[in-house]
Amino acid sequence: MASYTSIGHRFWVMFSLWVAAISVVTALGVYAAASSSRKALARQELDREAAYFTRQLARDPDAPLPDTWLLHGYIRKPGTGAASVPARLAGLAPGYHQIDQPDGTPGTVLVSDTPQGRLFLLFNNDRPNSVVMLFGLIPVVLVVLIIYLATWLTYRASRKALSPVIELAKVVRRWNPDHPDPASLAPERLPAATDSDVEVLVAALYNFANRLDAFVERERNFTRDASHELRTPLTVMKVAVDVLADEDMSPFAQRSLARIRRSVRDMEALIETFLVLARESDTGLRDEDFLANDVVGSEVARYRELLVGKPVEMRLLEPARFALHAPPRVFAVMVGNLIRNACLYTEQGSVTVEVEADKVRVVDTGSGMSEEDLERAFQPFYRGSRTGRSGHGIGLAIVRRIADRYHWQVTLESTPGKGTIATAHFPDARPPDAALPPDAALPEQPAATEQTSDADVEP
Repeated sequence: MASYTSIGHRFWVMFSLWVAAISVVTALGVYAAASSSRKALARQELDREAAYFTRQLARDPDAPLPDTWLLHGYIRKPGTGAASVPARLAGLAPGYHQIDQPDGTPGTVLVSDTPQGRLFLLFNNDRPNSVVMLFGLIPVVLVVLIIYLATWLTYRASRKALSPVIELAKVVRRWNPDHPDPASLAPERLPAATDSDVEVLVAALYNFANRLDAFVERERNFTRDASHELRTPLTVMKVAVDVLADEDMSPFAQRSLARIRRSVRDMEALIETFLVLARESDTGLRDEDFLANDVVGSEVARYRELLVGKPVEMRLLEPARFALHAPPRVFAVMVGNLIRNACLYTEQGSVTVEVEADKVRVVDTGSGMSEEDLERAFQPFYRGSRTGRSGHGIGLAIVRRIADRYHWQVTLESTPGKGTIATAHFPDARPPDAALPPDAALPEQPAATEQTSDADVEP
């Protein structure tokens, strides 16, 4: 399942990236502006000083050279040696030069030729750097702070505008469809300052919650009423059939009575299956530890009568035992549908039910299924091309729905004319002693047990 990020987190990331981008651009801009300002300021001062000192020398050849903390001047007059100029400057050609002074501070040198000789002016860049940074950084910092403040206020305003949506998302995230609470989505619980679009969304969700609540209530009422109203007449029919079976009846009447008994049993199983599928977690079908072998054995015994009158042998093989933590009735419905299908569509041969360490396999020698039948076998009300008129076409669909609900796995393998293998795999299978009380001991079980029944006697 895809993972989604909340709107509030996205806004926070967006504004954080925006502030970081502003900071980086501002820092780069300040650095670039300071660098260019330092060079321009140094050259401007050197040009002014050079022009001024040249005029001074023209009026007074013995005028003193500039010697301040910011500027030092040297001149090499014609006919004089290089001793009048420091060695680090003597070899410089006319123009601007960047050097490091003896104290480690950077300096800019202007070398120019005058009528009185070659003039060397050394400008100390350290103090102008401080001035440039001071008077350039303060305005920039103020601008950045104003931008940060505006960004923060914008973020707060955006967050406040989206707060109803964020709060609604929290309510929906906590909402439990199994126990719906429409009051939590009531429009009157919204904040006072809510946009009309959010009000429309909340009203739609509130109506949906009420409809879902009504649907759940109708489902509970139906399962409760159907459990009683549908089983009562079936029980009456079963008792009546049992009473009639004790009467002296003709063979034809006995066969008709057997079909009635079989139809009542099928209808009872079908109704119980529908009720199981209609129920949810709050209807009393609680999970419990049970031994799967016991339930499989009961279902095998239950459906043996479907083979009465057929030359079909039913066998139960138990090479292993395992337990499950689930509603036993749901497991019985699932396995029972697989066994019932095998019995209905097998006219001769055998139906073998095998219990392994984590699966139940039902193997029959019936009519089998084609590739197209296998692809559509789990579709509701689909009846294969070889099934004739028997069955309702919902048995395997019910099996698939149960398997999907409890995360079990069901597969089919079939060969036309040879039979079908239905396998139910249970990934959460447990050791058999998990279904026993803590103080009970599991009896020793042989490597494999087999129960057979040859049901080919006419009633």
